[in-house]
Amino acid sequence: MNLALFDLDHTLLAGDSDFEWAQFLISKGVVDREIQEAKNVAFYEQYKAGTLDIQEFLAFQLMPLTRHPRAELDAWHREYMERHIRPIMSIKARTLVLEHLAAGDLCAIVTATNSFVTGPIAREFGIPHLIGAIPAVDVASGAFSGKPTGTPSFQAGKIVRVEQWLESLGLWWGAFDNSYFYSDSHNDLPLMQKVKTPIAVDPDDTLRRHAETAGWPVISLR
Repeated sequence: MNLALFDLDHTLLAGDSDFEWAQFLISKGVVDREIQEAKNVAFYEQYKAGTLDIQEFLAFQLMPLTRHPRAELDAWHREYMERHIRPIMSIKARTLVLEHLAAGDLCAIVTATNSFVTGPIAREFGIPHLIGAIPAVDVASGAFSGKPTGTPSFQAGKIVRVEQWLESLGLWWGAFDNSYFYSDSHNDLPLMQKVKTPIAVDPDDTLRRHAETAGWPVISLR
């Protein structure tokens, strides 16, 4: 059996699900355009530089979830999927996932984006497992608290979360004949260096240079 792990934003998606969710909320008048876009630019520059404070980022991204009932958020998400996400799910990305699923590989998306945003996207791809940032929920009301819980699945935290997930299934790295991780970002180098077959997908410049030096495959899903 093989293990196939996929980053989501700018890897399986030809875009960023967090950014698209923010644009959707702006279009609904739920968040302030000027503040949201300025923060998004600042966070994205930090992400590219490898200096993103993931806790600060998640707190900002999760806060809008606290202001609305879950039923309303779920209804919005269905609209968001139709307008923002399905158009950036390429045929090549869908085909890649289907090839791994057809081969019987254990497949998971591993993303720093929160699981409220990404859960339906994983299901749309047919990927049965999602490792994402976990929004904390108030047990009594079921409402989102605006805080993340557990280890964020970002940079080296992706290794921690994948290993916790594998352990929950009674598995470990050595249980697989081969392990793959597909990503576009140098922020994912820790997990890419952990698997047997790291694959750079439409990579940023830093990851491309690393992949070429290490002899890793470089592909495009665009």
